[in-house]
Formats: sequence, C-alpha cells, structure tokens
Amino acid sequence: MDVNDLRVAATLASFAVFLGLCVWAWCRRNRARFDEAAQLPFEDTRPSSRSFS
Repeated sequence: MDVNDLRVAATLASFAVFLGLCVWAWCRRNRARFDEAAQLPFEDTRPSSRSFS
C-alpha cells in the first residue's frame, strides 16, 4: 500500500461524507427546523433600549 492508495481512500471517504450530508440536508423531516433557522436573522427579540417619555 503506497501513498496513492491512501489518497484514493481519503477521497472516497470524503465523497461518502459529502453525499451523506446532502441526503441529510434534503431530508423532509429536517425541513421545518431549517425553515425556522432561516428566519432567525429576521426576528427582533431584543428589548427596546429607547425610552419614550
């Protein structure tokens, strides 16, 4: 086994992990959670620091 065999194994393992992440990201059961997370930047949950007197 030489270094090229290790490179091939690392490439195949990385590709398998990439495909697994793609399947996980497109899985329907995660859609609601991802939609909720996509709206986080638009939520304003900070208390107002202005005082109107």
